[in-house]
Amino acid sequence: MELQRYIDHTLLSPTATPEDVVQLCEEAKKYHFYAVCVNSCYVFLASNELLNTPVKVAATVGFPLGAASSKSKRSEAKRAIKDGAHEIDMVMNLGLLKAHQYKSVREEITAVKESIGEAVLKVIIETCFLTDEEKRIACNIAVKAGAQYVKTSTGFGTGGATRDDVALMLEEVGPAVKVKASGGIKDAAAARAFITLGASRIGTSSGIAIVSET
Repeated sequence: MELQRYIDHTLLSPTATPEDVVQLCEEAKKYHFYAVCVNSCYVFLASNELLNTPVKVAATVGFPLGAASSKSKRSEAKRAIKDGAHEIDMVMNLGLLKAHQYKSVREEITAVKESIGEAVLKVIIETCFLTDEEKRIACNIAVKAGAQYVKTSTGFGTGGATRDDVALMLEEVGPAVKVKASGGIKDAAAARAFITLGASRIGTSSGIAIVSET
C-alpha cells in the first residue's frame, strides 16, 4: 500500500504564511503525496510551486464553517480553479441541512460544481455535528449535486474521521462517488485502516510522519 498516493498534504492553519505553503509544496514533491490542500488565498502560490509536477492542488471553499453565501462560494471556487487548483474541498451549509432546506443545500453544491467544470469537487459534511440520519441525507445530496467525493471533516470541528462514519458514507454514496477521510489521522495504522475500509483519499497534516513509519 503506497500511502503517499492517498494523502492530501494539508495546511489550513489561519496563521499559515507563504513560506509555510512553499515548504508544504516542497514536502509534497519530496514524499510524492497525491495533493496539497490549502486555503484558497494560497492556490496561486502552490500551483506555481508545483508546476510541472504530478502533485495536485486542492483548495478549500467556504471553509471552515460552510456558512458563507452561495454566491461567495461559487466565486471562491471559480477563482481557485483560475489560480491553478485541480480540486475543490467545499464545506456544506450545515445550518440549512439541519433546517431541512435540502433543496437550497443541493442547489449550492450544484452551482459550485458547475462553476468549476471538470475539476474534482469534494463536499465536506462535517460528521461530528450530524446525526447518522443527517450524514446519510448529506451524502445523498452531495451525490445528486454532482460531487465526486464526500469528506468527513474540516479538522476544525469537535471531532475528526471515524471508521463508523466512513463506513456509513461508503454505504450511502455507492461505488460512483468516493470518500475522503480527514481529521485526526496522525499515524500509518489509522491511514491504512481507513484505506482498507474503502476511503480513496486521506486528508492530514501528518503526512510525513505517516509515510515515515512505513
